[in-house]
Amino acid sequence: MKNKIKSLVMLSLLSPFAVMAQNDPLPSWNDTAPKAAIVAFVEKVTKAGSSDFVPVPERIAVFDNDGTLWSEQPVYFQGLFAIDRVKALAPQHPEWQTNEPFASILKGDLKGLAASGEKGIAQLLAATHAGMTTEEFTKTVNDWIATAKHPKTGKLYTDMVYQPMLELLTYLRANGFKTFIVSGGGIDFMRPWAERVYGIPPEQVIGSSGGLQFEMRDGKPVIVKLPTLVLNDDKEGKPVGIQRHIGRRPIMAFGNSDGDLQMLQWTAAGAGPSFCLYVHHTDAAREWAYDRQSHIGKLDKGLDEAAAKGWTVVSMKDDWKTIFPPGK
Repeated sequence: MKNKIKSLVMLSLLSPFAVMAQNDPLPSWNDTAPKAAIVAFVEKVTKAGSSDFVPVPERIAVFDNDGTLWSEQPVYFQGLFAIDRVKALAPQHPEWQTNEPFASILKGDLKGLAASGEKGIAQLLAATHAGMTTEEFTKTVNDWIATAKHPKTGKLYTDMVYQPMLELLTYLRANGFKTFIVSGGGIDFMRPWAERVYGIPPEQVIGSSGGLQFEMRDGKPVIVKLPTLVLNDDKEGKPVGIQRHIGRRPIMAFGNSDGDLQMLQWTAAGAGPSFCLYVHHTDAAREWAYDRQSHIGKLDKGLDEAAAKGWTVVSMKDDWKTIFPPGK
């Protein structure tokens, strides 16, 4: 009888903790400072009557994609998509055998492509994306994303999303936030799959945008992608894209590189409460470790500014229990 009573007492003491564990909205986050900071901010801006209360329409959270919501090494995944497009189109372009960055791609030299930097990636995207209708491009993206696998991990690219960030997106939406992608990646590349993978609908995806043109083809109205760049949604372009597409200043911003710095600065400069977070790639065992010297996802000035401004920095190694979704 005494043992039974003792067991019941222990169960009553432990049950609140069991409930807390079950109700933890961020179970893949370690109980370290970044998780506490996120929860504290969300609680204060959603508490009615609080001096920091933010009305639902103003609860805007913006997320970079590459390196923030999914992996980005050894080359941005849209770059890998474009590589496959180059290989498919190469017979029609013999000049690509000697012209960079195409020559490196056809030799299988990803380091050469990475060394070409943003300029090389821009050339690559213009050459492989333009001339298609938006419907043709969407189908090409969907076909690729459903089957293509990462050259190192062998995973589908959509299996290389970050489980902790998926939980964060869900947590924010459950608290009245509208979540947006604000990425240097192509808007038309992300829109076909972002809702399925992240729960973010096409109209809440902001990215680099090329020219578009209305045409009649075989008696049917179509929108055709042009090689011109209308918005480079990176660095200084990110606040511009936010203003153009959202029209409200975010109160939360999440990035991983210097390309996100201006977006975080713009968010932090708002009149009310704000929250800025950098994902720091520190886990070479489970993903990659890189920052100040990386050709892809360089995080240098951003680290310094985060330290100076008191922004939250997540160490993937120390602050995340897992990287990718279970079983992926």
